[in-house]
Amino acid sequence: MKIKYLHVMVRVKDLEASMHFYRDLLGLEEIRRYDSEAGRFTLVYLAAPGQHEVPLELTYNWDGDDGLPSDSRHFGHLAYEVENIYEMCAFLQDNGVTINRPPRDGRMAFVRSPDNISIELLQAGGALEPAEPWASMESTGQW
Repeated sequence: MKIKYLHVMVRVKDLEASMHFYRDLLGLEEIRRYDSEAGRFTLVYLAAPGQHEVPLELTYNWDGDDGLPSDSRHFGHLAYEVENIYEMCAFLQDNGVTINRPPRDGRMAFVRSPDNISIELLQAGGALEPAEPWASMESTGQW
């Protein structure tokens, strides 16, 4: 029996805020969009540049989605490899994103999306040398 990975889906409450986070801050590209008038929803597929075979699907219900849990921690997390974890965390922090688990080890950090989805950032290759302010920064909230 064959199986093929298709995508990960997360529901979002504010499509523009989520697009800003995933596209403008994390650097994902919109690769496909589907608007359903009958179903009153939008599906947006995003992927890392050059990796369109592993998309993230954002599902936005036009009339709201009161059924969304307030804490999406049960979901687990999305993971992305980054070229320089310190630069990415500084960029996110400069744009108002809380670094929940700082990259103290030069290898791993966690942040949250506007919909409380946990995002793991992993340093490409080996860990970077520990550096401030990250090395002494405490974790905050859940990650």
